[in-house]
Amino acid sequence: MDRIDIHVEVPAVKHETLLRPHAAETSADIRARVIKARQIQHERFASKRKVRCNAQMSSKDLKAFVPLDSESESLLRMALSELNLSARAYDRILKVARTIADLAGAEKVDATHLSEAIQYRTLDRQIWG
Repeated sequence: MDRIDIHVEVPAVKHETLLRPHAAETSADIRARVIKARQIQHERFASKRKVRCNAQMSSKDLKAFVPLDSESESLLRMALSELNLSARAYDRILKVARTIADLAGAEKVDATHLSEAIQYRTLDRQIWG
């Protein structure tokens, strides 16, 4: 489980929810955000030969491209300690947080992006912990 970046539990959707009209982001809108995030990554790594996207960043790249403010650093320290996460999980969280920030159009990774990335690591801790 430590080698999987994102773990998400998806409960069954109730019929009432399916039948109720709702406003949701369209597939076209999501596709546009993903294309834009990939373009941001392409530009970010233009000078790096072996890195094309966030998932390919090394630990050294993470330090350069995912600087954390003190609030985010504290949050990550707490998560690592409380969830007993590995060094591999630490790197994966930072990569996923960077991608979440890119999808949101944010220049910097903040505590919100980091919290979401950490949340995606907690399912394996609940099942296997």
